[in-house]
Order: sequence, then C-alpha cells, then structure tokens
Amino acid sequence: MVRTKQTAKKTLPPSHGKLKKLFAKRQLRSGKGEETKIKKRRYKIGRKALSEIRHLQRTTDLLIPRFPFQRLVREVAQNFSSETGTLRFQGSALLALQEAAEVYLTCLFEDANLAAIHAKRVTIFPRDIQFVRRIRGETLIK
Repeated sequence: MVRTKQTAKKTLPPSHGKLKKLFAKRQLRSGKGEETKIKKRRYKIGRKALSEIRHLQRTTDLLIPRFPFQRLVREVAQNFSSETGTLRFQGSALLALQEAAEVYLTCLFEDANLAAIHAKRVTIFPRDIQFVRRIRGETLIK
C-alpha cells in the first residue's frame, strides 16, 4: 500500500443558518442594532410525541404519581368500608394495586388504539374505549 501525504482540508463557507447566527453575534458584541434573539429550531409535527413514546416504552418506572394514587385508593376504600375507622395499607399492597392499574390502563389504551386504527383514524375517541370495554364484557359506569 502506497503512503500518501495528508493535506489540510479546505474549509467550507458557513451555511445560511450559521451566517444568521454569526451576524446576530456580531451585532450584539458591537452594540449596534437591536437585540435579536436566536430562534430555537422547531420540531416537526409529531416528532416530539414519537420520541416521548419511545422513551416511555423503554422505561419500567410507574407512570402514575405515587402519592395521588395512594390518596385515591384510600378514598375509594373509605367509601366502601362499613367501619368509620381508618384503614391501613401495606406499602407493597399499594404498589401492587398501582402496578395492576397501570397494566390495565395500558392494555385498554392499546386495544382502543387498535379500534381507532380499524376505523381508519389516528385519534382515540371515548367511543373507542367504550367499544373495547363492551367487547371485553366489562360494565360501563355512567
């Protein structure tokens, strides 16, 4: 293999976006002109949502905040309880309830999404969730 001599690469002229940034910087330094803010680049429509979906699919953390869920469980249990005393829950029991609730909701939304796709839509409507619950045989609470 023949050795070749390395030469320095020629620099390319800055692109249009870089020229705008350089011009704005020079104006701010020299004190001339108005203070122009450099605009942040906007994401394309739906790009942010897709990246959020990918992030949430990778994580195994619970998505519902722990303390509001605990308050809700205690309130519902208090309504069903015949005694007027306070009910006590183990931490592991509340964690198991939260895990089960999140799995149920995830499966419900997956099936509702399939129903929306079947109807040639992208958006999930309440009627999709009602349809899925009716197919599953769950009772509808109004």
